[in-house]
Amino acid sequence: MAIQARDYWALTKPRVVALIVFTALVGMFLAVPGLPPWKETVFGLLGIWLAAASAAAINHLIDQRIDKVMARTAHRPLATGALRPAQVLVFALALGALSMAILVLLVNMLTALLTFASLIGYAVIYTGWLKRATPQNIVIGGIAGAAPPLLGWAAVTNMQGQWDWAHALLLVLIIFVWTPPHFWALAIFRRDDYARALVPMLPVTHGVAYTRWQILIYTVLLVVITLLPVAIGMSGVFYLGGAVVLGLVFLWYAWRLLDPPDEFFAMRMFNYSVVYLMALFAFLLVDHWLLPWLPGAGAAAGGLDFQRIG
Repeated sequence: MAIQARDYWALTKPRVVALIVFTALVGMFLAVPGLPPWKETVFGLLGIWLAAASAAAINHLIDQRIDKVMARTAHRPLATGALRPAQVLVFALALGALSMAILVLLVNMLTALLTFASLIGYAVIYTGWLKRATPQNIVIGGIAGAAPPLLGWAAVTNMQGQWDWAHALLLVLIIFVWTPPHFWALAIFRRDDYARALVPMLPVTHGVAYTRWQILIYTVLLVVITLLPVAIGMSGVFYLGGAVVLGLVFLWYAWRLLDPPDEFFAMRMFNYSVVYLMALFAFLLVDHWLLPWLPGAGAAAGGLDFQRIG
């Protein structure tokens, strides 16, 4: 029984979903000047987590053939036969239905609709079609994975503020542009797996050298876009310092990847990209909410008169 519970837990891709929930939480805190309302925060995060877990389980179900032939995924519950497809389908549908019920009844309809669209975008459109249709799969499908800050923002505001859409969509844009260099670094390292599974990832269809240059281009674009929260008055100097340092390290990885020291360098860049996104959103959170409450911090931030619109 314990083994099967562990298998069901693995279906939810807990580490990936944790990052999704964290970016949604940051979206919630950035949406308001103080603490977000507890009810919408708690049930919003629960609903978003359940929807992301449901999408992950559907991903397992659709990708079971691919998972069996890829070394990275051969241990997954469906690939090993630990769970049957019918069990996974029921589990995924139950999570999705519970998610929608919580968001509709305890949060708001807009968040439920946006979350459902994100679930369908990742689980059906990306996994079921784009992933096998085009080497730009991760770019086009990345919008679904980039949605969590928007979902969190909508949960606590219902998108009724003057700047809600602009600020929330900027957070979405950051994750959207981060996704290609993040995932293509992994795809370079696992390109033989993807080729064996007949998945047209960019390193398989266009070669590793071309993919490395695409990673560098997207990383440069990402670093520029991460400065926009400061440019529009959404964040201040604390976030700016963190974004610049994190971005320079990311740029170094992307540049070094053009002529890597070894085959594992792509995975080191992939691992850093996860740390990068978590740290970047942590800087956003600290700058927006925590920093003004620290002794002496208000004067430092206020000196530049950065507007903070909740």
